[in-house]
Amino acid sequence: MRVQILGLLTIGLGAGILSGFLGIGGATLLIPSLLVIYKMTQHMAQGTSLAALLLPVGILAVIKYNQTGNVNIKFALLIALGFLIGGYIGATFAQPIPDDLLRKIFGIYLLVVALQLLFFK
Repeated sequence: MRVQILGLLTIGLGAGILSGFLGIGGATLLIPSLLVIYKMTQHMAQGTSLAALLLPVGILAVIKYNQTGNVNIKFALLIALGFLIGGYIGATFAQPIPDDLLRKIFGIYLLVVALQLLFFK
């Protein structure tokens, strides 16, 4: 149990560092880690990731970025509103999808993002 707690805290720390450093939500590290290390289903990994990110996602990182004038609060609030609605819609659509298909969709999404970052401006 102690090893599992330490492992989960380490995954959270890594996701937090990536989130603050790259401005990402952390799910790109959390979900694959939960799938591979803890053998969760895709649905369980996504739900656990969302629950883990719900409160702490970027609070201190936002404070740090805001201290240097690098946060557009109006944009952030509008995006957050869309994210709130979109998150509910996306979660509703994801539930009936078979786990293996959902995992493939997630993998394709990560691959497309990686290719865009590597080969396009």
